[in-house]
Amino acid sequence: MGHQRAYRVAVDGKHPVSKASPASERFAYPRRLTIAAVAFFLTSLAIPASYAQSSGPYAGMAGKWAGGGTVTLDDGSHERIRCRAIYDVAGVRMEMSLTCASDAYKFNLTASVVDQGGAIVGSWSETSRGITGSLQGRGGGGNFQVTAITAGFNANIALRTTGNKQSVSIKADSVFRAANVSLSK
Repeated sequence: MGHQRAYRVAVDGKHPVSKASPASERFAYPRRLTIAAVAFFLTSLAIPASYAQSSGPYAGMAGKWAGGGTVTLDDGSHERIRCRAIYDVAGVRMEMSLTCASDAYKFNLTASVVDQGGAIVGSWSETSRGITGSLQGRGGGGNFQVTAITAGFNANIALRTTGNKQSVSIKADSVFRAANVSLSK
C-alpha cells in the first residue's frame, strides 16, 4: 500500500486522500458496537409487556381488550353485548376481569388463576349477582378450556388468543345459556 502511495505522489504530484485515517479506523468499530448496543437497548424498552410475556402460560394476554358478541338468555333469546376485558399477568398467575353488557343484560366476571404445569386452578366471581366459585381446567399459550363451578351453576369457558385477537365462549347450564365474544387489543 505504501508503495502505491509513493507511485501516485511521483506521477500526480498529489497525496491520495484516505477515506479513513488510521486513528479513526481504530475508533470506528467500538463506535458502531456502542450504537448497536444502544439501539438494541432502546428497542427492548419499546417491546410491550404482553410480548414479553409471550413465553409464559398466558402468552400475549396481558393488557386491555374490547369487543362484542352475543349472549343467549335462559329463554333462548339472543342479545348483542359489548365487552371489555383486562388481564394482569405475573408469571404463572393471572388476574382477569370481563365486563359485558347489552340493553337488558350485564355481567361482571372476575377471576384469579394460577398455572400449575398446564393445569389451571383458581377462583371466580360474578359481581353483579354476588356469585363466587372455583375454576379448573387446562391450557397455556393463550388457549384455555376451564370450568367455572359453584352450587347450582356450572359453565364451560373456552378462551383463545391469537396475536391481538381473542375469542371467549361461555356455555352455562342456567341464568344464561351461552355467550360468545370477540375481543381485540
